[in-house]
Amino acid sequence: MLVGYARVSTIEQETALQLDALKRSGCVVIYQEKTSSVGARPELQRALASLRADDLLIVYKLDRIARSLKDLLHILERLDKIGCGFRSLTEPIDTASPAGRLMLQILGAVAEFERTLIRERAIAGQVAAWKRGKRWGGQPRALSADDAEEAYRLRKIGFTMPMLADIFGCSESTIWRVIWSRDRPGLKAKTPVIGRYLED
Repeated sequence: MLVGYARVSTIEQETALQLDALKRSGCVVIYQEKTSSVGARPELQRALASLRADDLLIVYKLDRIARSLKDLLHILERLDKIGCGFRSLTEPIDTASPAGRLMLQILGAVAEFERTLIRERAIAGQVAAWKRGKRWGGQPRALSADDAEEAYRLRKIGFTMPMLADIFGCSESTIWRVIWSRDRPGLKAKTPVIGRYLED
């Protein structure tokens, strides 16, 4: 059976383009959702759980199903254990052949590299804007795993807690927790008070 999966990142986007392509490819069942790739992606999990041996999972584009090369390889490993194939409609990827599997891994690596470059440029722009005096308002947010790593790296090269909180649009306590968790893995997080960590 041919099973399709479609995803867009925000509610403003539509899955119509992907759905039309998946229907033309012969998909009998199509799972779709509007969520970021870093979220839970419940419909993807439903699609994967529905697959049986000899089924084929089809997506419109590689970045619709995986957030990173590691994520992609994990999904492919899961499909392989079930005995399912994978195909991308807009890329020369079909895991039915060794060449297709090789191309899939190459494209996944390139896609991950491109996303890393984009993210690094975005962070560099935020840092440059902060140095020019630009400040961000709004509701403080939690940090993604990637932003947490970048905040930790910037802290180690001299950026202050207030600077990092402003750059990443979060509270100083969020930055403190990030630094604490990486400097003292496995220990309970502390609450910063006047530049010192105290027990909660």
